[in-house]
Amino acid sequence: MTIPEDFKTRLKIAKKKLKKQINSDDVKKGSFMGGAFKIGTELVAAVAVGTIIGFILDSWFDTKPWLIIIFFFLGTAAGILNVIRTANRMQKEE
Repeated sequence: MTIPEDFKTRLKIAKKKLKKQINSDDVKKGSFMGGAFKIGTELVAAVAVGTIIGFILDSWFDTKPWLIIIFFFLGTAAGILNVIRTANRMQKEE
């Protein structure tokens, strides 16, 4: 084998390795963004559900705005707990 052919072979191998590394970095970015979106969605959903439950109960019992406030804070606490649990689970997977 001559030196230019050897160089071409090594160059092809290096390019393949580089492509694999770039593709794996893209996958990691996508999974990170998906996890961040999941955490944000869980927090917002818990707060929204708590507030809606409080609004409905306030309408039934005519206690406005107390149950909305109470369930807003309960939803916030539940959302924060879900975020902490999810973040811990994601950290263990890494």
